[in-house]
Amino acid sequence: MSAPLLEARGLAKAYGGVEAVRDVSFTLAPGEMLALIGPNGAGKSTLFAMLGGQLRPDAGRVLLQGRDITRVPASGRFALGVGRTFQVAATFPSLSVRENVQTALLSRAGELFRLMGRADRSHRAEADALLGHVGLAGAADRAAGELAYGDVKRLELALALGNAPRLLLMDEPTAGMARAERADLMRLARDIARDRAIGVLFTEHDMEAVFGHADRILVLDRGALIAEGPPDAVRRDPKVRAVYLGEEAGP
Repeated sequence: MSAPLLEARGLAKAYGGVEAVRDVSFTLAPGEMLALIGPNGAGKSTLFAMLGGQLRPDAGRVLLQGRDITRVPASGRFALGVGRTFQVAATFPSLSVRENVQTALLSRAGELFRLMGRADRSHRAEADALLGHVGLAGAADRAAGELAYGDVKRLELALALGNAPRLLLMDEPTAGMARAERADLMRLARDIARDRAIGVLFTEHDMEAVFGHADRILVLDRGALIAEGPPDAVRRDPKVRAVYLGEEAGP
């Protein structure tokens, strides 16, 4: 049996005696959309940072396709195929949409020095293909700073895909987006994950995005994993409903 794409084993992190994450274990398969939810203060950000390499756990291990990456920093994980998008989209507003993606492709190829030369010709076809994949082919020559926010989030996704990730960590991917844009972006992420066999772990406050697009859901409360499973099972879980105290646990 092959190893999972991502495996967390007994992850724990404390701050001044307060346990932010306690003994959390789970797996993620290639092509799977896995949501991480929980009330404020549940430990989502801390767990996410341990998986991305921004924080080192006090205990436990993180494995990528069977390789222990617990002590590998974020930059090293990026080189191993761990991509990430952020709650506030990170793009280069003064560059064109195409040039943004070309920059990501140059970084992957270790050719950032070419930004001082003929970068406008580098990886153009691949950049255009990625823009077509995220629905931005018609905006390739526009400045990124001119895009509507929903398109900026699509561009950020294209930048992440430029590294050809095996694992994609998405932090609040629909934050700041209109309802229709949120649904479109999550469908796009799901389709890309399945087409390219990319494992996607995302945190999200929009429960429609979670229950409508995740294959499985992890629920944290006070640092501990209290529920895990497909959306229908998590929606019915009495512990989840108790934690949310009247908040909708699904559409």
